[in-house]
Amino acid sequence: MSRLRIFSENDPSTPRLSTSDHAEMAVELGRIGVAFEQWQASAPVAPGDAPEKIMEAYRADIDRLVAERGFKTVDVVSIAPDNPQREAMRTKFLDEHFHKEDEVRFFVAGSGLFTLHVDGEVYEVKCEQGDLIAVPDSTRHWFDMGPEPSFVAIRFFTEPDGWVGHFTGTDIAQRFPRFEKGQAG
Repeated sequence: MSRLRIFSENDPSTPRLSTSDHAEMAVELGRIGVAFEQWQASAPVAPGDAPEKIMEAYRADIDRLVAERGFKTVDVVSIAPDNPQREAMRTKFLDEHFHKEDEVRFFVAGSGLFTLHVDGEVYEVKCEQGDLIAVPDSTRHWFDMGPEPSFVAIRFFTEPDGWVGHFTGTDIAQRFPRFEKGQAG
């Protein structure tokens, strides 16, 4: 189940808000400029399907987003729990960083944990199948795919080099919960 928890940056143990209501999540995230939407496939898709089939199932939403935001590249990434590079892949974006373009991901299957650090608060967003999150450029955040990553996501890019992570050097990400297998919604 998708979930949003909001914490003070100084208190990772007590969320001031915890909700799994998609509409409430969208409103709360919208306050900090983050888009959160739900999409429905026009045809059945599953992990292992060809990227073209997956993108065709979401063509109307993809085309709308590309037209609204000017994305130049759209692709599909798939990570399985048995991927031999899973530990390195997980570690890559576990520390607080930002990008010089929006980070936009749609979860076709599986889940991941985006954690955003904005104006003294930490927004923990568990994204699952059907969720789209659009994190504005320069927003400090980290992403955790868990120790046994399992997701298929559609990614949107404006520039090939825009998605480079610029790390802040802080330890804030280590102070907040990680995404673990079997984590409750």
